[in-house]
Amino acid sequence: MRLAELRRTTSFRLAMLFLLLFGTAALLLCGLLYWQTKDFLAEREDKTLMTELAAFDGLDASELRELIMAHAVMDPRLQRPFDLFGPAGERVVGSPVGPPEFQVLAQPANHPFTFALPHNGRPVYFRGLIRHLPDGQYLLVAEDLTSTRDFGNLLLECCLWGGLATVLLGLTGAAIAGVDALRRIEGVTRAIQRISRGDMSGRLPTRGDSGDLDRLAQEINFMLAEIERLMLEVKGVCDNVAHDLRTPLTRLLAGLERARRRAGSADDYAAAVDEGIQEIHGLLKTFAAVLRIAEVESGARRAGFADLDLSEIGADVVEFYVPIAEQKGVALSQACDAAIVMQGDPSLLFEAIGNLVDNALKFTPPGGRVEVRTFANVEGRGIVVSDNGPGIPADQREAVLRRFYRTEQSRSTPGSGLGLALVAGVAGLHGMTIAITDANPGCRIALSGAPAGKAEIDFMLARSGS
Repeated sequence: MRLAELRRTTSFRLAMLFLLLFGTAALLLCGLLYWQTKDFLAEREDKTLMTELAAFDGLDASELRELIMAHAVMDPRLQRPFDLFGPAGERVVGSPVGPPEFQVLAQPANHPFTFALPHNGRPVYFRGLIRHLPDGQYLLVAEDLTSTRDFGNLLLECCLWGGLATVLLGLTGAAIAGVDALRRIEGVTRAIQRISRGDMSGRLPTRGDSGDLDRLAQEINFMLAEIERLMLEVKGVCDNVAHDLRTPLTRLLAGLERARRRAGSADDYAAAVDEGIQEIHGLLKTFAAVLRIAEVESGARRAGFADLDLSEIGADVVEFYVPIAEQKGVALSQACDAAIVMQGDPSLLFEAIGNLVDNALKFTPPGGRVEVRTFANVEGRGIVVSDNGPGIPADQREAVLRRFYRTEQSRSTPGSGLGLALVAGVAGLHGMTIAITDANPGCRIALSGAPAGKAEIDFMLARSGS
């Protein structure tokens, strides 16, 4: 794992950005804390000096000297030295740590100042305050700044060490986040490489921690699964198209060759042409069905949706197929549990329900029955077509919704295997699900959607009131 790759990861860059932002904020906070603390301590020392200096007010010269000498005895460590200087700046009495003559004479009265005196080879800093006495002398009150400066240095050192620790922890966190992101990217890259080489079963790795990358990987995996399904479906469609078109094309070719060899009159040629035309019509019907399914699945017809009553469409379908059912000796009936008002395309729904009824009539034996019923309950609403024919095996109920798939492998029954695929496309366009179950005996196919909303209920009440 190269450092250049780590620096290019989004996680590392975001971590460094946040480190810069929070580091700058911490630096400003520490600087403000240091300067405020320093100013607070200096102000407190100045107030203390002013208070001590006020204690000398009203004392005569002898009392002042006695008090200064007593203080010098009580302060052997010279933490708070008091000094009395003559008019020329010479020390009269007090602690021998005062500033030189020129500093004493140069300082304004009642204005704190800082001065340094050498001690053991290093400077010792004091904060002092001078008062001009009426007799021309100078009174100095001072305080050792060693502890205050030590505290300030300690505070500054803590801020510096805290800043260094923040930088190190931030860099460590950024490196860990970058390495983790780089490992995930490597796993995703390898998975994509396998997929691009043709392994459509490959999926992006996930951790199951519901993170943002996991959610993205799950959506991509869902997309890959859908692409794999569509590719398998396209492959199956191509295989089924080749299989289903080979038979009519073979019959067409054989009929033309037979007519060329055996036909001896114009009537024979006309019969051969009629058979060829019939085969071509069947092929065109198959292609039209394929194009119809593609149009439905594209969603282009959704723009023409309008309010409709599904029970009325079911009644129209039953009325259309009644003559065919009577010709086959099958009882076709309709039952309406409720008026199903929904948004949809009437012609597409008529075609889808008609395909279901046509399939039911095709496989139901004479004397059987086919029922079309609309339903509405708390779980959903829709339409169901049931019969008492042979039914659809449970292991083929998903396969029959694919294009050109037929449960009858011999393909002796007329049809192209596109009817239920069209029904599934129309159902998906209308937000409905298709469910195939047993009717015991027979098959039951239901198209169902969500329960009716308030607007649709109002529309149904208005229709019933009218």
